[in-house]
Amino acid sequence: MDRPIEASKRPTVQIRPGSGWQILNLREIVQYWDLLLTLAERDLKLRYRQTALGAFWVIAQPLMAAGILAFVFGKLAKMPTDGVPHVVFALTGMVAWNAFVTTLARAGSSLLGNTALVSKVYFPRVILPLSCVFSTLVDFLVSMVLLLVIMAAFRLVPGPGVLLLPLWLLLIVTLGLGIGLMQSAMVVKYRAVINVVGVMITFLMYASPVAYAVSAVPPHLQLVYHINPMVALLEGFRWSLLGRGAVSWGFAAYSVVATVTVFLLGARVFKKMERQFADII
Repeated sequence: MDRPIEASKRPTVQIRPGSGWQILNLREIVQYWDLLLTLAERDLKLRYRQTALGAFWVIAQPLMAAGILAFVFGKLAKMPTDGVPHVVFALTGMVAWNAFVTTLARAGSSLLGNTALVSKVYFPRVILPLSCVFSTLVDFLVSMVLLLVIMAAFRLVPGPGVLLLPLWLLLIVTLGLGIGLMQSAMVVKYRAVINVVGVMITFLMYASPVAYAVSAVPPHLQLVYHINPMVALLEGFRWSLLGRGAVSWGFAAYSVVATVTVFLLGARVFKKMERQFADII
Protein backbone atom coordinates (compact mmCIF):
# COMPACT_ATOMS: atom_id res chain seq x y z
CA MET A 1 0.00 0.00 0.00
CA ASP A 2 1.45 3.37 -1.09
CA ARG A 3 2.27 5.75 1.72
CA PRO A 4 0.91 9.28 1.38
CA ILE A 5 3.48 11.91 0.46
CA GLU A 6 4.22 14.37 3.20
CA ALA A 7 2.90 17.83 2.51
CA SER A 8 6.38 19.33 2.78
CA LYS A 9 7.68 17.01 0.01
CA ARG A 10 4.85 17.52 -2.47
CA PRO A 11 5.80 19.44 -5.62
CA THR A 12 4.37 22.91 -5.65
CA VAL A 13 4.10 25.65 -8.24
CA GLN A 14 4.25 29.21 -7.03
CA ILE A 15 2.57 31.79 -9.23
CA ARG A 16 3.90 35.27 -8.62
CA PRO A 17 3.23 38.52 -10.49
CA GLY A 18 6.07 39.61 -12.71
CA SER A 19 8.01 42.76 -12.04
CA GLY A 20 6.63 45.97 -13.46
CA TRP A 21 9.45 46.47 -15.97
CA GLN A 22 9.44 42.91 -17.28
CA ILE A 23 7.51 42.58 -20.53
CA LEU A 24 8.15 38.93 -21.38
CA ASN A 25 9.22 36.32 -18.84
CA LEU A 26 11.69 34.46 -21.04
CA ARG A 27 12.58 32.04 -18.26
CA GLU A 28 8.95 30.99 -17.90
CA ILE A 29 8.56 30.64 -21.67
CA VAL A 30 11.58 28.32 -21.77
CA GLN A 31 10.13 26.37 -18.84
CA TYR A 32 6.92 25.77 -20.84
CA TRP A 33 8.75 25.11 -24.10
CA ASP A 34 7.25 21.63 -24.40
CA LEU A 35 3.75 23.08 -24.20
CA LEU A 36 4.60 25.64 -26.87
CA LEU A 37 5.81 22.91 -29.22
CA THR A 38 2.77 20.76 -28.45
CA LEU A 39 0.39 23.59 -29.31
CA ALA A 40 2.34 24.36 -32.47
CA GLU A 41 2.19 20.71 -33.52
CA ARG A 42 -1.55 20.64 -32.84
CA ASP A 43 -2.11 23.70 -35.03
CA LEU A 44 -0.13 22.15 -37.88
CA LYS A 45 -2.08 18.89 -37.68
CA LEU A 46 -5.41 20.71 -37.68
CA ARG A 47 -4.35 22.80 -40.63
CA TYR A 48 -2.83 20.11 -42.84
CA ARG A 49 -4.50 16.85 -41.84
CA GLN A 50 -8.09 17.66 -41.04
CA THR A 51 -8.91 19.69 -44.10
CA ALA A 52 -9.67 18.72 -47.67
CA LEU A 53 -7.51 21.52 -49.05
CA GLY A 54 -4.55 21.28 -46.71
CA ALA A 55 -1.26 22.34 -48.24
CA PHE A 56 -2.96 22.91 -51.60
CA TRP A 57 -4.74 25.98 -50.22
CA VAL A 58 -1.46 27.38 -48.88
CA ILE A 59 -0.16 27.31 -52.46
CA ALA A 60 -3.37 28.23 -54.29
CA GLN A 61 -4.35 31.22 -52.13
CA PRO A 62 -1.30 33.44 -52.76
CA LEU A 63 -1.11 32.29 -56.38
CA MET A 64 -4.73 33.29 -57.09
CA ALA A 65 -4.35 36.55 -55.19
CA ALA A 66 -1.13 37.34 -57.08
CA GLY A 67 -2.85 36.61 -60.39
CA ILE A 68 -5.69 39.01 -59.60
CA LEU A 69 -3.35 41.73 -58.33
CA ALA A 70 -1.08 41.32 -61.34
CA PHE A 71 -4.06 41.76 -63.68
CA VAL A 72 -5.49 44.79 -61.86
CA PHE A 73 -2.27 46.64 -61.06
CA GLY A 74 -0.25 45.39 -64.03
CA LYS A 75 -2.54 45.05 -67.02
CA LEU A 76 -5.17 47.63 -66.09
CA ALA A 77 -3.41 50.22 -63.93
CA LYS A 78 0.00 49.76 -65.61
CA MET A 79 1.83 50.13 -62.30
CA PRO A 80 5.65 49.76 -62.39
CA THR A 81 7.31 46.57 -61.15
CA ASP A 82 11.00 47.46 -61.60
CA GLY A 83 11.25 45.26 -64.69
CA VAL A 84 9.99 42.11 -62.96
CA PRO A 85 7.09 40.16 -64.55
CA HIS A 86 3.85 41.22 -62.86
CA VAL A 87 2.96 37.74 -61.64
CA VAL A 88 6.35 37.17 -60.00
CA PHE A 89 6.35 40.66 -58.53
CA ALA A 90 2.87 40.29 -57.04
CA LEU A 91 3.49 36.74 -55.82
CA THR A 92 6.66 37.82 -54.02
CA GLY A 93 4.71 40.56 -52.29
CA MET A 94 1.88 38.18 -51.39
CA VAL A 95 4.23 35.60 -49.85
CA ALA A 96 5.73 38.26 -47.57
CA TRP A 97 2.35 39.88 -46.85
CA ASN A 98 0.76 36.54 -45.96
CA ALA A 99 3.53 35.88 -43.44
CA PHE A 100 2.56 39.15 -41.75
CA VAL A 101 -1.21 38.87 -41.88
CA THR A 102 -1.31 35.16 -41.04
CA THR A 103 0.80 35.69 -37.93
CA LEU A 104 -1.43 38.59 -36.90
CA ALA A 105 -4.69 36.72 -37.49
CA ARG A 106 -3.70 33.50 -35.74
CA ALA A 107 -2.04 35.21 -32.80
CA GLY A 108 -4.95 37.63 -32.51
CA SER A 109 -7.53 34.87 -32.18
CA SER A 110 -5.40 32.41 -30.20
CA LEU A 111 -7.02 33.12 -26.82
CA LEU A 112 -10.60 32.90 -28.10
CA GLY A 113 -9.74 29.65 -29.84
CA ASN A 114 -8.54 28.10 -26.60
CA THR A 115 -11.07 29.36 -24.05
CA ALA A 116 -11.30 26.06 -22.16
CA LEU A 117 -7.54 25.88 -21.81
CA VAL A 118 -7.25 29.48 -20.64
CA SER A 119 -10.01 29.22 -18.05
CA LYS A 120 -9.01 25.88 -16.50
CA VAL A 121 -5.24 25.44 -16.67
CA TYR A 122 -2.40 27.71 -15.60
CA PHE A 123 0.41 28.40 -18.06
CA PRO A 124 1.92 31.58 -19.48
CA ARG A 125 -0.86 32.84 -21.75
CA VAL A 126 1.66 34.30 -24.16
CA ILE A 127 2.48 30.72 -25.16
CA LEU A 128 -0.72 30.63 -27.24
CA PRO A 129 0.09 33.50 -29.64
CA LEU A 130 3.75 32.49 -29.78
CA SER A 131 2.84 28.96 -30.85
CA CYS A 132 1.09 30.36 -33.94
CA VAL A 133 4.41 31.48 -35.40
CA PHE A 134 5.43 27.89 -36.21
CA SER A 135 2.47 27.27 -38.51
CA THR A 136 3.08 30.62 -40.19
CA LEU A 137 6.67 29.63 -40.96
CA VAL A 138 5.56 26.28 -42.39
CA ASP A 139 3.05 28.07 -44.64
CA PHE A 140 5.79 30.47 -45.68
CA LEU A 141 8.16 27.64 -46.65
CA VAL A 142 5.44 25.95 -48.72
CA SER A 143 4.71 29.23 -50.52
CA MET A 144 8.41 29.87 -51.06
CA VAL A 145 8.75 26.56 -52.92
CA LEU A 146 6.05 27.72 -55.35
CA LEU A 147 7.67 31.15 -55.70
CA LEU A 148 11.11 29.70 -56.43
CA VAL A 149 9.65 27.39 -59.09
CA ILE A 150 7.96 30.33 -60.82
CA MET A 151 11.13 32.41 -60.53
CA ALA A 152 13.05 29.59 -62.19
CA ALA A 153 10.47 29.49 -64.99
CA PHE A 154 11.15 33.20 -65.66
CA ARG A 155 14.91 32.65 -65.22
CA LEU A 156 15.14 34.91 -62.20
CA VAL A 157 17.99 34.07 -59.85
CA PRO A 158 18.38 35.62 -56.38
CA GLY A 159 21.48 37.74 -55.84
CA PRO A 160 23.74 38.13 -52.79
CA GLY A 161 20.97 40.09 -51.05
CA VAL A 162 19.15 36.80 -50.45
CA LEU A 163 21.33 36.40 -47.36
CA LEU A 164 19.23 39.14 -45.73
CA LEU A 165 15.95 37.38 -46.53
CA PRO A 166 15.67 35.70 -43.08
CA LEU A 167 16.11 39.11 -41.45
CA TRP A 168 13.24 40.64 -43.43
CA LEU A 169 11.07 37.62 -42.64
CA LEU A 170 11.89 37.91 -38.94
CA LEU A 171 10.90 41.59 -38.92
CA ILE A 172 7.67 40.93 -40.84
CA VAL A 173 6.62 38.12 -38.50
CA THR A 174 7.61 40.15 -35.43
CA LEU A 175 5.47 43.08 -36.57
CA GLY A 176 2.49 40.78 -37.13
CA LEU A 177 3.05 39.13 -33.76
CA GLY A 178 3.19 42.48 -31.98
CA ILE A 179 -0.15 43.57 -33.40
CA GLY A 180 -1.53 40.08 -32.79
CA LEU A 181 -0.57 40.25 -29.10
CA MET A 182 -2.50 43.48 -28.72
CA GLN A 183 -5.49 42.11 -30.59
CA SER A 184 -5.58 38.84 -28.65
CA ALA A 185 -5.52 40.72 -25.33
CA MET A 186 -8.17 43.27 -26.29
CA VAL A 187 -10.50 40.86 -28.07
CA VAL A 188 -11.11 38.94 -24.84
CA LYS A 189 -13.02 41.96 -23.56
CA TYR A 190 -13.99 43.68 -26.80
CA ARG A 191 -14.94 41.11 -29.44
CA ALA A 192 -15.50 43.77 -32.12
CA VAL A 193 -11.74 44.39 -32.21
CA ILE A 194 -11.34 41.45 -34.62
CA ASN A 195 -13.62 43.12 -37.18
CA VAL A 196 -11.96 46.51 -36.78
CA VAL A 197 -8.44 45.11 -37.19
CA GLY A 198 -9.57 43.02 -40.18
CA VAL A 199 -10.85 46.10 -42.02
CA MET A 200 -7.73 48.10 -41.17
CA ILE A 201 -5.43 45.33 -42.42
CA THR A 202 -7.35 45.15 -45.71
CA PHE A 203 -6.80 48.87 -46.28
CA LEU A 204 -3.18 48.52 -45.19
CA MET A 205 -2.52 45.97 -47.92
CA TYR A 206 -3.39 48.50 -50.62
CA ALA A 207 -1.23 51.08 -48.83
CA SER A 208 1.72 48.67 -49.04
CA PRO A 209 3.82 47.75 -52.10
CA VAL A 210 2.42 44.26 -52.44
CA ALA A 211 1.58 44.48 -56.14
CA TYR A 212 3.31 47.69 -57.19
CA ALA A 213 6.74 49.23 -56.72
CA VAL A 214 7.44 52.04 -54.28
CA SER A 215 8.55 54.11 -57.28
CA ALA A 216 4.87 54.39 -58.26
CA VAL A 217 4.29 56.72 -55.29
CA PRO A 218 4.98 60.41 -56.10
CA PRO A 219 8.20 61.74 -54.53
CA HIS A 220 6.37 64.31 -52.38
CA LEU A 221 4.33 61.51 -50.77
CA GLN A 222 7.19 59.11 -50.10
CA LEU A 223 7.76 60.26 -46.52
CA VAL A 224 4.08 59.90 -45.62
CA TYR A 225 3.88 56.59 -47.47
CA HIS A 226 6.79 55.14 -45.48
CA ILE A 227 5.06 55.80 -42.18
CA ASN A 228 3.67 52.33 -42.79
CA PRO A 229 6.56 50.10 -41.60
CA MET A 230 5.52 47.31 -43.95
CA VAL A 231 6.58 49.42 -46.94
CA ALA A 232 10.32 49.17 -46.30
CA LEU A 233 10.03 45.57 -45.09
CA LEU A 234 8.24 44.43 -48.25
CA GLU A 235 10.67 46.30 -50.46
CA GLY A 236 13.60 44.79 -48.60
CA PHE A 237 12.12 41.30 -48.89
CA ARG A 238 11.55 41.72 -52.62
CA TRP A 239 14.99 43.22 -53.19
CA SER A 240 16.65 40.32 -51.37
CA LEU A 241 14.80 37.73 -53.42
CA LEU A 242 14.61 39.33 -56.86
CA GLY A 243 17.59 41.68 -56.78
CA ARG A 244 15.51 44.48 -58.34
CA GLY A 245 14.65 47.92 -57.06
CA ALA A 246 16.50 49.66 -54.26
CA VAL A 247 16.26 49.63 -50.48
CA SER A 248 16.16 52.95 -48.66
CA TRP A 249 18.19 52.02 -45.61
CA GLY A 250 16.99 55.08 -43.74
CA PHE A 251 13.37 54.00 -44.08
CA ALA A 252 14.43 50.41 -43.38
CA ALA A 253 15.99 51.52 -40.08
CA TYR A 254 12.74 53.30 -39.21
CA SER A 255 10.79 50.10 -39.94
CA VAL A 256 13.09 48.13 -37.65
CA VAL A 257 12.53 50.61 -34.81
CA ALA A 258 8.77 50.67 -35.48
CA THR A 259 8.61 46.86 -35.53
CA VAL A 260 10.45 46.50 -32.22
CA THR A 261 8.29 49.24 -30.68
CA VAL A 262 5.04 47.62 -31.82
CA PHE A 263 6.16 44.21 -30.53
CA LEU A 264 7.16 45.57 -27.12
CA LEU A 265 3.93 47.56 -26.90
CA GLY A 266 1.90 44.49 -27.83
CA ALA A 267 3.70 42.36 -25.26
CA ARG A 268 3.15 45.06 -22.63
CA VAL A 269 -0.58 45.32 -23.35
CA PHE A 270 -0.87 41.53 -23.29
CA LYS A 271 0.88 41.26 -19.94
CA LYS A 272 -1.15 44.08 -18.40
CA MET A 273 -4.46 42.43 -19.33
CA GLU A 274 -3.33 38.84 -18.73
CA ARG A 275 -4.77 38.57 -15.21
CA GLN A 276 -8.28 39.24 -16.53
CA PHE A 277 -8.30 36.57 -19.23
CA ALA A 278 -9.57 33.63 -17.16
CA ASP A 279 -12.31 35.72 -15.54
CA ILE A 280 -13.64 37.39 -18.68
CA ILE A 281 -13.16 34.76 -21.35
